[in-house]
Amino acid sequence: MTSSELWTRATADRYDAEETEMSSAAVLGPTLDFLAELAGEGPALEFAIGTGRVGVPLRERGVPVSGIELSEHMAAVLRRKADEDTLPVVIGDMATTVVPGEFTLVYLVYNTITNLLTQAEQVECFRNAARHLRPGGRFVIELGVPPLRFLPPGQVAVPFDVSERHLGFDTFDLVEQVLVSHHFTRDDEGGNEDDGDGRYRRSNSRHRYAWPAELDLMARLAGLERERRVADWDGAPFTQDSAKHISVWRKPVT
Repeated sequence: MTSSELWTRATADRYDAEETEMSSAAVLGPTLDFLAELAGEGPALEFAIGTGRVGVPLRERGVPVSGIELSEHMAAVLRRKADEDTLPVVIGDMATTVVPGEFTLVYLVYNTITNLLTQAEQVECFRNAARHLRPGGRFVIELGVPPLRFLPPGQVAVPFDVSERHLGFDTFDLVEQVLVSHHFTRDDEGGNEDDGDGRYRRSNSRHRYAWPAELDLMARLAGLERERRVADWDGAPFTQDSAKHISVWRKPVT
């Protein structure tokens, strides 16, 4: 067990409904194109596969996909979409759990490496990716750039979403390199603003943020070489103003 916080049954059951934008064709299309090109004929391994938002449609594109998932509740939601023979999933943590075989692609999307709350565990995640890759295979991470430039002196919180149904902001511990994401989500039953009583549900989650250069060092410790870094799944150039990055590291052939 790592320091990752476990997703509960209630959170898993409503996850897909609350992530409809991330499951849209506009978001998933470029993501799947990017991953499928790197995977080739596969196989591919997704760390923290969750409810299968990416893994299931990638499998439907013909890429053999396996997954590792810490939360049995999240994996149970995935099982409603794909059976074990179609998409095998091992319950365990992404830093130490080993699955059979070698892979052309290991990937970790949507900031999920930050669920590991220590640098040592994040390093082990890279080592675990390298352990599963065949020579020439790639490890891909999607991760936001810490928005510390938005913090004026004395401020510890940065809003990331202010919308009709959701208020979200991050608070930062700059010493421990940990942020807490706070969410206030309107609990309207049925998905209509006229339904329910309009109350807001509060939740939060802890994350260890990491800079792109720090990840490059983790990759080097794992024996991987950086191949590419872009700002999004469409391949836009990564600059000092980019809010996130897609980074690709390659396992040397020799």
